[in-house]
Amino acid sequence: MSAFSHTQRDGRSVHVEDHGSGLPVFFQHGLGGDRNQVADSFPAELACRRITMECRGHGLTGLVAGEPVSIAGFADDLLTLADALGFEKFVVGGISMGAAIALRIAITHPERVAGLILVRPAWISTPAPPSMAPFCVAADHLRRLGADGRAAFLASPTGQKLAAEAPDNLASLSGFFDRSEPQAFADVLDAIASDGPGVDYADICALSVPTLVVGHDLDLVHPLAYARTLGDAIPNAHLAEITPKAVDKARYSAELRAAITAFIRHLDTSRENRP
Repeated sequence: MSAFSHTQRDGRSVHVEDHGSGLPVFFQHGLGGDRNQVADSFPAELACRRITMECRGHGLTGLVAGEPVSIAGFADDLLTLADALGFEKFVVGGISMGAAIALRIAITHPERVAGLILVRPAWISTPAPPSMAPFCVAADHLRRLGADGRAAFLASPTGQKLAAEAPDNLASLSGFFDRSEPQAFADVLDAIASDGPGVDYADICALSVPTLVVGHDLDLVHPLAYARTLGDAIPNAHLAEITPKAVDKARYSAELRAAITAFIRHLDTSRENRP
């Protein structure tokens, strides 16, 4: 494994982790996630070269006060990194926000994408979907109360709904209150939750790239209906419905890794068999 900082065109550095060798796979974390979320989700023994860029405001890339962030901007950063590493074509995917970044790249630069992996998508095409509203509620508590806002968030109608219907979502959002820069991170949450991949539904239906979509029930932030919609809309897509994290985290992880492994191996085999 190598870890390094990559300087973007605007002079901003982002943290990158580069694992393995073989078929290049850019795999991105979700909103509020980082390299560790990817490491917990991606099959470590899979024979491929997995590259993860920690987006601006996340992980070791860190925050710059007042820096604008967007899904389109994160996609541009990833493409700049791919250029710097010399990859003309690659697999791209991610979890939640990472899936939205990957979807945008597949639509705006289809000639560069050999495969697409959308894990627990939180967007289809419309900006600020209802599924992302809990992030805005968490951001409001962070901005007003900092770390002390956790109790108020848990007691809010949003917190209570998540506790009853999607406890894994609640655990993730509750963790945001441990951030060292709560007000600045609240701006990141608001900006991305109010954003979208910047694509049209018609563009999604016109995709021709092999695609894996993964979703599960008991998830209000990443509704299974979104995964099913994308799985139905994208030609040549395979939808894997797996065990919810809230039911059995170990089984969820095993099934997710198995789905990604099967998809990447199929792509690798197809590439090797091309004349």
